[in-house]
Amino acid sequence: MHPFAQPMNPPIRHVTVYCASSQNLDRVYTEAAERLGAAIARAKLMLVYGGGSLGLMGAVADSMHRCGGRVHGVITEKLVAMELARQTCDELEIVATMRLRKQRMEELADAFITLPGGVGTYEELFEMLVARKFHDHDKPLIVVNVNNYFRPLLAMLQRGVDEGFLQPATRDLLTFVSAPEEAVERLTG
Repeated sequence: MHPFAQPMNPPIRHVTVYCASSQNLDRVYTEAAERLGAAIARAKLMLVYGGGSLGLMGAVADSMHRCGGRVHGVITEKLVAMELARQTCDELEIVATMRLRKQRMEELADAFITLPGGVGTYEELFEMLVARKFHDHDKPLIVVNVNNYFRPLLAMLQRGVDEGFLQPATRDLLTFVSAPEEAVERLTG
């Protein structure tokens, strides 16, 4: 066990998922989001996510509902005004800013799963990685490497280790898996 590792003893009940709101994506990403939603629902966990109705966010939430799962969305007033909120969330929490949104999603989470996304997704993932490194939380961080999307990130992290910018123990706080179902199995098995 590396020096920053914490045992995953507390039960996982709420899973925060970070992912894209982009709509014009290859179907492989949407299918992965749907599979993740189904797996979370089958495990009887609650999804916590950004409250959106578009892209992978909408796909994971829709899949959760189709499979009988519960969804807690956290979205900003601005995004609600733009009519981007998924109004059918079991709980839809509206906050003033993106910073408050991220804070609330972190507070609700027992674990984090990251699917492919853009800069917002990267920001969320790295913020939770830094917080974990400095023991602000001990929640699992799982990255689903759909279609090898995160291969460049893995290479960047390894280069950081190779060049002395990053300790291997910090890199190892992220668990990379290839399938959405495997991410949920890591949390429940």
